[in-house]
Amino acid sequence: MKKIYVSLFMGIFLLGLTGCGNLTPDNMAAVEASAEATGQAPSGQQPTPAPLPLSGYSPNSITVNSSEKVAVVPDIAEITYSVRTQAGTAADCQQQNAQSVNQVIALLESLGIAESSIQTSGYHMNPVYNYSGSTPRLTGYEADTTLTVSDIPIEGLGNILSQSVANGINTVQSITYMASKYDESYQAALTAAVESARQKAQALAGAAGQQIGAVIKIQETSGYSQARYSDAALTNGYRSASMKAEALMEDMAGIMPGEIQVEASIVVEYQLY
Repeated sequence: MKKIYVSLFMGIFLLGLTGCGNLTPDNMAAVEASAEATGQAPSGQQPTPAPLPLSGYSPNSITVNSSEKVAVVPDIAEITYSVRTQAGTAADCQQQNAQSVNQVIALLESLGIAESSIQTSGYHMNPVYNYSGSTPRLTGYEADTTLTVSDIPIEGLGNILSQSVANGINTVQSITYMASKYDESYQAALTAAVESARQKAQALAGAAGQQIGAVIKIQETSGYSQARYSDAALTNGYRSASMKAEALMEDMAGIMPGEIQVEASIVVEYQLY
């Protein structure tokens, strides 16, 4: 109350000096400054409201997950196998191993495998000891060279495997089937996932008495990697030392690689109204 009395007194005092009819802009400014100093608005004016806090506009939306698969028949294969040799000396072991590996590589090239599809993916040579006595005794050396052969047509896989075993390959680590048309199949799976997501969103919105609008956000959540799977049964068969090359040829005559499931997963957010 004391502040109000002071404000009124100063206003009346200024008006008395200048006269009610001669209120100039300078005098008005003085009145406003006095009122501002006391926290009061000038006579005849409404107080300025404090600004409201700003908040981001967030439209109603609905988010759904979708995952779809497309089956594709594999048409290429990848083999990882190796040549393992043993000899009394390191030099002999390495020489014998290299001869067998070169023989296998020459075979692969004669069967139409491009040089760029043949990779030496591993090599090691270790001493071999006899631990039967109290002191380990060096008996020789063992060398192992691993080859990874890719882009093998499925129809030629059986012949390549059997002839490779007959020409020096004695360990088969993996046989993997892949699809050269993986990209096309993945795009088809993505398209199907988008349509499935829209159907899900429409069903949910309809049940809630609303409708979906434009897509606000779409995110791919599936990992992009070339579709493949390993033939464990066939690999284990080739690891059996008792199998002969002739038996392998017969066993591979009817390769049935089956199908690869190419999967695409997405998350889609739609406007809801």
